[in-house]
Amino acid sequence: MDNKRIAQVVLAILVIIAALVGGWIAWDRYTERYAISREDDGTAITRIVSAKFSGASAIKVGALSGTVQASASDTRGFGMLTSDKVIKAPFSVDYFIDMSRVSADAYDWDPARRTLTIQAPDVVPAAPNIDWAAQTANRTRGLFVTRDAADQLVRRATLNAKTAAQKEGAKPEHLAVARENARRVLAEIATGPLAATGLGDVRVVVSFPFERRGPAEQMDRSRSLEEVLGNRR
Repeated sequence: MDNKRIAQVVLAILVIIAALVGGWIAWDRYTERYAISREDDGTAITRIVSAKFSGASAIKVGALSGTVQASASDTRGFGMLTSDKVIKAPFSVDYFIDMSRVSADAYDWDPARRTLTIQAPDVVPAAPNIDWAAQTANRTRGLFVTRDAADQLVRRATLNAKTAAQKEGAKPEHLAVARENARRVLAEIATGPLAATGLGDVRVVVSFPFERRGPAEQMDRSRSLEEVLGNRR
């Protein structure tokens, strides 16, 4: 068998393998999203379809909680069939700071003022968590609500609830509270190592990106935090 023939065979094998892998991925995705697991008698069962663990370096600095109300409407049948839905459920929004973005360069030491400034990334609100199992109201009105209309009402109402909770979590007043709490949390994290090296009288200041406008407003960076701690050993 010449080299050209061998190359054609290898290419054909690779194409077959790629097709098999692609088919398996497509089937696995279909099974995860759409296939319904059932008992032998045909009854649908409750089970974990898939689970994935992801590492994270963010710390939680606050949480907002409350109750969200959302509504949705649907019209079909040439305007003859109208229906609407109202739901109320508790929600929460967590606030995080990504510590992976806080490098050694983010720590500024001012020896004259004995002040350590931490240049922190801004607080980020997570996606809202709505506890549908604990909803306090779920009302649907309509002379005749078809199955498809009911499904659409649920989708629209849940989407509206998520959007409302997301907007609430992003309000400036809530972000301001989360930032103040983040200052306290980061200061507490920094004071531990400082106290262990005999620098218990150091003032810790946390600044966020919108507060740092230019070099003139930066602290003295003549020595890094590592240098300060290293000199105390």
